[in-house]
Amino acid sequence: MPKVKKKRIGFVIDMTPLVDITFLLLTFFMFTAKFKTEAESEQKFFIQRPQASADTSKLPDRDLAIIKIAIDTVTYDTSYYYEIVNEEDRRMVWANTPNIPPEQLTRAQLQVDLPLLSQLIIETRKVNSKTRFAIDADRRIRFQWVDEAMEALRKGRATLFNYVTEKRQ
Repeated sequence: MPKVKKKRIGFVIDMTPLVDITFLLLTFFMFTAKFKTEAESEQKFFIQRPQASADTSKLPDRDLAIIKIAIDTVTYDTSYYYEIVNEEDRRMVWANTPNIPPEQLTRAQLQVDLPLLSQLIIETRKVNSKTRFAIDADRRIRFQWVDEAMEALRKGRATLFNYVTEKRQ
């Protein structure tokens, strides 16, 4: 004798609050996320910064030119890299500097030698005199590299600059 099956009673879930919460979380994560710049995605090195005492100064978000001195992870050779945060200034500086190879004109960060670094600093100051400079050097390199970068800044009349460090715990 067959059993009589009870009819299932369905339930309904209101999806409106779930969708609202999902979009709120999505917008929260979109606004708080920090995306990589073009230069950060192009670089083939990692800089271990020296530690320093607490300092309240912060690098500006605009009108900034960064001289990075790093050890390449592929060739293990120390090199200078030059980056300008402002895209319009970067395009104008790259176009006005004669010794930049044509294939590197579209890059956000250039691998440079000392003479080209000096030219780039001078051109950067010509394009935007308000540009601030920063040196971001790996702590494993010799001071000679930093000294040469500071000398290039001095020759380009950029005597005020920031030195990027990690905050000491």
